[in-house]
Amino acid sequence: MVDNTISWHMRPSVLDSEIKFIPGVGPKRAQLLEKELGIRTFKDLLYTFPFRYVDRSKFYLISELHPDMPYIQLKGKFVRFETVGNGRSARYLGYFSDGRSSIEVVWFQGVKWVKDKYKIGVEYVLFGKPTAFNGKLNIAHPEIEQPKTEEGIINTAIHGVYSSTEKLKDGFLSTKAFSRIIATLLQMTLHQIDETLPEHIVKQLKLLPLREALLNIHFPKNSQLLAHAVQRLKFEELFYIQLNLLKQKVIRERTTNGLVCKVVGDKFNTFYSSYLPFPLTGAQKRVIKEMRADMGSGRQMNRLLQGDVGSGKTLVALMMSLIASDNGYQVSLMAPTEILANQHYESITGMLKDMPVKVALLTGSTRKKARTAIHEGLLSGEINILIGTHALIEDVVQFSNLGLVIIDEQHRFGVMQRAKLWTKNHLPPHILVMSATPIPRTLAMTIYGDLEVSVIDELPPGRKPITTMHFTDSQRRRLFGFMKEQIDLGRQVYVVYPLIKESEKMDYKDLEDGYESITRAFPLPEYQTVVLHGKMKAEDKDISMNQFASGKAHIMVATTVIEVGVNVPNASVMVIESSERFGLSQLHQLRGRVGRGAEQSYCILMSGYKLSKESKKRLDTMVATNDGFEIAEADLKLRGPGDLEGTQQSGIPFDLKIANLAKDGQLLQYARRVAEEILEEDPTLAQPQHAVLRYQLQQLSADKAVNLKEIS
Repeated sequence: MVDNTISWHMRPSVLDSEIKFIPGVGPKRAQLLEKELGIRTFKDLLYTFPFRYVDRSKFYLISELHPDMPYIQLKGKFVRFETVGNGRSARYLGYFSDGRSSIEVVWFQGVKWVKDKYKIGVEYVLFGKPTAFNGKLNIAHPEIEQPKTEEGIINTAIHGVYSSTEKLKDGFLSTKAFSRIIATLLQMTLHQIDETLPEHIVKQLKLLPLREALLNIHFPKNSQLLAHAVQRLKFEELFYIQLNLLKQKVIRERTTNGLVCKVVGDKFNTFYSSYLPFPLTGAQKRVIKEMRADMGSGRQMNRLLQGDVGSGKTLVALMMSLIASDNGYQVSLMAPTEILANQHYESITGMLKDMPVKVALLTGSTRKKARTAIHEGLLSGEINILIGTHALIEDVVQFSNLGLVIIDEQHRFGVMQRAKLWTKNHLPPHILVMSATPIPRTLAMTIYGDLEVSVIDELPPGRKPITTMHFTDSQRRRLFGFMKEQIDLGRQVYVVYPLIKESEKMDYKDLEDGYESITRAFPLPEYQTVVLHGKMKAEDKDISMNQFASGKAHIMVATTVIEVGVNVPNASVMVIESSERFGLSQLHQLRGRVGRGAEQSYCILMSGYKLSKESKKRLDTMVATNDGFEIAEADLKLRGPGDLEGTQQSGIPFDLKIANLAKDGQLLQYARRVAEEILEEDPTLAQPQHAVLRYQLQQLSADKAVNLKEIS
């Protein structure tokens, strides 16, 4: 079979050319575009799409305008101009009339150019956004042109609006200038742009050809063609992400042998029969069964374990560790912080009790003598389970026979950091990544599309749902009264602040001020309050933690350092100050610090009285549900995937140019199905009609490698 990829490799693409060679750009503008928007090549520019569109076929009367309107279009004449103010505060005003009414047009910059350009009594088309100032409507810095039909590619009623910055505007790169540059580029290159999908896919799915899609995404002839262009480009973006992930999975399954862990031996059985802290839920049994099948199959396990806060992931991880140990293999468990690593160590050694399983802890704080003993214990095989932080990936840490790697809160690690652990054995160990941050299905398919996914969707028996309430600052007396009631019942309270010190720019409660007000309301000796934040020394953190964990302290005032790894079952109240500042996932993580005992627990969201629409929706969502997956879906819709914590580190080292994971879930699943069908028929994409797919995946991998270097 002839490998047609050579023709793709050998043909240099015009789209790789630098934008400085486009007429109207030049070196200075090219430098500005690269710095501000990351646009360096012809392709970068063509794939910088409008973020919205306006219909330039409609004209408004000035009398119809109001300040809540988006961009509008007027036709009329200037009746007079004047300069108001002096020096830097000077502004140039033009009075624009449509023959019935007039509106003020204002310029703060570029006045000399405006004075020379626009004349009284000449008909113009004016395009801009009406705003209210001092009780009157005006339009600042509108686009203005004479009413004529432009020739060529830009002649369209629907105009795209592109993202810009102040520096781009200062460099005269407005939306209009941007459109003209893209129009020039399309006229130069459109006939040279190669199709990026196989012909049979384009025909079978009735997609617009790439050239038509690019033309109509920038200069749509009508709204129907715009919709088809958007659909084509979204499909292609999602399709190649899925094809790339699924092909990696196919290659791994075909070429990577796994360590065989078929034995369910004494350690697992003894623990299950005599040491299990509580009966397994149905969900825990299901995921253990899935992992046992993976580890005994002879293929390398690559599995994501998702579970809400407190769902029992650590117990499942321990039981899989015991299976690995029963089969003669060592286990490594890596956590992102020392607090969480210590928590895992205490939790796991506590559950194992006197079982003959050697567990060690390795963090940045581990003393040299203990570190040396750990290194020796790993090489001799004496240590069965090693728990730690980034210290585990150091070259000096070598295992005798590493069989299972567990990575907790894995979104906090870089891709390269995680991969270092996988190379610490002659055969790749089984991989289990865990996340207590529920991930929406569409995002999971994009980040973890090459992994099998297990979900623990039940809480252990006896856990009561946390009651969540939203209080404003005016209800602080009520809050303090409630805290005292809970402390009198023998419970403990967390109070979490977003900042350590007051910020002049941010009107949010800070920890130092909050600590003072709480110690006034809860004075010694009756009440004991401790502080915990990321800037404290390690020994001071330990003192605070120990006082709170032992019950000596009633209240812990903290920053989000307690988001993971703090487990005090007696703490039943979580107060989150300035809760409007936090994202939904973070609020849910903080809430998960309580509700770990049998008593009823509470989460109180404190906020100012005035809230934005989005903030109110977030807090309402928290009050309405305890379901982490429901919250994650809501967070994705509110903020989008790029803003969700951890997505960049989790394995999306590229930006989606046009698809939206919050809105395009169905299209994503469809694109994944198409990719699966292709790989079922041609797993290595060796067939001639798939040469274009091989080439595009190589391009994607090259881009990904560049971005991985930047984030790792």
